[in-house]
This record gives sequence, structure tokens and C-alpha cells, in this order.
Amino acid sequence: MKRVCLVSPGHVGSNPRLVKEADSLYAAGYQVRVVAGDYMAEVRPLDAAILSKAEWSWVQVGLGSRVDYSSRRIRQELARKITQKMPHLTWAVWAHSPMSDRLAKAAMAEPADLYIAHCLAALPAVAIAARHHKARFGFDAEDFHTGELEDTPENQADIQIRDRIERALLPHCAHLTAASPRIADAYAKRYGVEMEPILNVFPLSEAPNSPPKHSRPVPSLYWFSQTIGAGRGIETIVQAMGQMQTPVELHLRGILADGYRDQLMQLAETMNLCDRIHFLPSAPPPEMVKLAAQHDIGLSLELTTPRNRDLCLTNKIFTYLLAGLPVLMSRTQAQSELSRRLGSVAVLIDVRNPTEIAKTLDRWLSNRDHLIQARQQAWQLGQSRYNWEREQERFLTRIEKSLTA
Repeated sequence: MKRVCLVSPGHVGSNPRLVKEADSLYAAGYQVRVVAGDYMAEVRPLDAAILSKAEWSWVQVGLGSRVDYSSRRIRQELARKITQKMPHLTWAVWAHSPMSDRLAKAAMAEPADLYIAHCLAALPAVAIAARHHKARFGFDAEDFHTGELEDTPENQADIQIRDRIERALLPHCAHLTAASPRIADAYAKRYGVEMEPILNVFPLSEAPNSPPKHSRPVPSLYWFSQTIGAGRGIETIVQAMGQMQTPVELHLRGILADGYRDQLMQLAETMNLCDRIHFLPSAPPPEMVKLAAQHDIGLSLELTTPRNRDLCLTNKIFTYLLAGLPVLMSRTQAQSELSRRLGSVAVLIDVRNPTEIAKTLDRWLSNRDHLIQARQQAWQLGQSRYNWEREQERFLTRIEKSLTA
């Protein structure tokens, strides 16, 4: 039985992509072990809900004692200064994240045939573990990591640190996947590596049993993320609601950033919308599709900067489709490309233009029969194309090639 170890600095409760891969690998007959982060108290209940049912083995990696973590942060700051003068991989790894060495130790604790990193801090960890056990390693790029930062003078040191890690390790990966075709293209252009796009879709078992046959009395716009905060396009939606002819509600699910509820409600108060903004608690990933199905239109409000946001296709879109929700999308490169495949199920907007958004939503909501039809079409797309049953075939084929090449 081949052994695969998936490694991430993030919590399992905030990384449904890793959980899907672990489940699929286990079901396909692999021995699976997950190494994941554990440092956010508010996410631990989501972790527990997943890990209590997991059939694969797992280990959680915390930040260590306060003294240990403080010493590693001091070493990180020292490494950041050194790496600007001595561009060595070891210093770049320390400069990027104080988690990499702890992840490496946990990954090395048990042998595997293939170690796969999720998120950049895990890439050096899997390379170290693979070298220790004379195994292979790979990387799943859910984001374009050098593009997560604005390309400004003050960010150049951090961008170069990320580039140094990826440039040194990606060419040696036996397994490379990306969360969108545009992210795969960006990595190919920057490093000359080939990544297989694997979309952030979800299992059919999480979908409603049938397409929706009615909408809510007051139409509901729905958005979710791990964190609800500024700079996500939410404020523009509230401004658009203030200009709409059609009354709508906005439902936001996630952990509120400090002070953001007050900030958003102050904006809503200026337009007499306070009773139409609703904050919902985080929920385990397996419940997210059915929770989304309680609403009418899904919002995917990515910005075009930094560059990564222009290239990514988040799990929001595919949650909405499987739930039977049409999607209001901002005009990023990746979402514009996808919208052409979705047809009338997706509508593109300028996330900086509340007047355009208001007019678009009014047109969409003026005909309830049209909205119900769009919801049924979204559900059908989720059932026929945008689901994990389809996407996991490509993922498992890539795993098999990685282990046998």
C-alpha cells in the first residue's frame, strides 16, 4: 500500500481542499496521513468535527510554547535581514515562516512515498521529509504565492523570499497541482513548471437532493469566508443595496475581523439597511453547500489586486453551483474566463461600481421565474460538471503518475 502524507500550516477546518484529497486518497486505497496546523482557537471546533470522522491518520502542529515561538520569531526576523545579503534557501525558509521546521519534524516522524505540501510554508517541510526518507514530494498551489503581495517596493524583500523557496524546490517536485488554470499558467511562466489544474469543487453528497423550486420572500445575497473583513468587496455590495429598487438581504458567514461589524453597520445605517445585514457563524466544510442552498444568489467578489486574487477561483463559486445558486462575480481574469462556461448562471460586475451592481441585481431579481430557472441551471452544472467526483479522477491520476514516473 502506497503512503501519502499531506502537509499544511493551516487548520484542517479551514482547508477543505486538503480534506477532500485525504478522503479521496484513502478511498482509493492509499495509506494517508495529514499534518496540519493548530493555533486558532476559533477554528478548533471545525477541526474537531472533521477529525472525529476522519478515516486517515492525522497530527496537529501548534506554535509551541510561548518561549519557543518567541525564539523562532526572533530567528525569523534575523533571517529576513540575512537573506537580503545571503540569498540561501535555508535563510529564505526561516524568513518566510516559523512553522516550516515544526511541520518538517512532524512530517518526518513517519515515512511516506509521497509528501504533498499545501501552502508555501509546507513546501520546505515536505522537501526535508522526502529527503530524509528518500521519497518524493509535491506541491498544491491553491494560490500564486509571490502574487499574494502587492508589487510595491516595500514588498520586494518578501516577494524575493517566496520566489527563492519556489524557484529552488518546485523543479524537484514529482507532483504539481493548482487551484485554477490561471494560477497554473502563472507558475509555468515564472518557473517553467507544469501544474495540473484541480478545481476547488465539492462532493455530490454535500449537495441538496433536488434543485430549488422557489426563492425566499425577500431575496438573499450570500457570501462566506473564513474571515469577514474589509477589502473583500462587501462594502460595495452594501452601497449597491442602498441604490436598488428591489429589497434584498445580505447574509455573511465567517469569523468577524476585529471592529468590522461596527464598521459595516455604520455604512449600512447611512442607507437604512441595518435590518437587512445578517452575520452567520462559521460552519464545518461538509455543511457549507447545504447552508448556501438556503439563499438565492452567491457572491464571489474577488479584487484584481494583488495579482493572486485576479488569478484564483475560490471555493465560493463551486459551493454556490453545487447548492443551486447563480453567482454574481467580479471581473477578474479567472472569473471572467469561467463565466463564459457558466452562461446565464453567472453575471459579471465591476466590484468597485455599486451603481452597476445595483442595476444588475435589479434586472436579475425583477423576474422571480428567471431567478428560479437560473438556480436550477446552477444545480445542474454542479451535478454534471463542477463536483469532486469528476475532479478527483484527474487528481488521483496525477497521484498515480507521480508515484510511478
